[in-house]
Amino acid sequence: MAIQEGEKIPELTLKTPNAEGMPEDITTAALFGGKKVVVFAVPGAFTPLCSAQHLPGFIEKAAAIKAKGVDTIACLAVNDAFVMGAWGKDRGAGNDVLMLADGNGELTRELGLEMDVSVAGLGLRSQRFAMVVDDGVVSKLAVEAPQKFEVSSADAILAAL
Repeated sequence: MAIQEGEKIPELTLKTPNAEGMPEDITTAALFGGKKVVVFAVPGAFTPLCSAQHLPGFIEKAAAIKAKGVDTIACLAVNDAFVMGAWGKDRGAGNDVLMLADGNGELTRELGLEMDVSVAGLGLRSQRFAMVVDDGVVSKLAVEAPQKFEVSSADAILAAL
């Protein structure tokens, strides 16, 4: 069952690329504790919709989202930190969007938001979603229907803040 609004984010460690592109540990406690964070998840880095619309939308709207009191905007995918770093660099994420690697899909599974796309050769991936997390507690969760991109966009989250 998927995490619900009002529930706490599980405690575990993810990876994020540092300034040199090397993987660095980041705990969910450090990421979410005492902060307002917008997390959006994509099925995969460098995939068409994710690269053309989802990530670029959050980069473009980063200042407006942060003006609503958001401390961090993070992009989550079941990819490794090297891929997430290269994708963030390719799309110009800079300091606007924190690239989070859930390489083994641990957080995605703990959230109950995984999908198995092995039939397409992609294995376990994250569903497309966005959430607002206040001090470790989910205050808004928007999960897309399959093959849709409506409720998890930067514009939709900006309107919900």
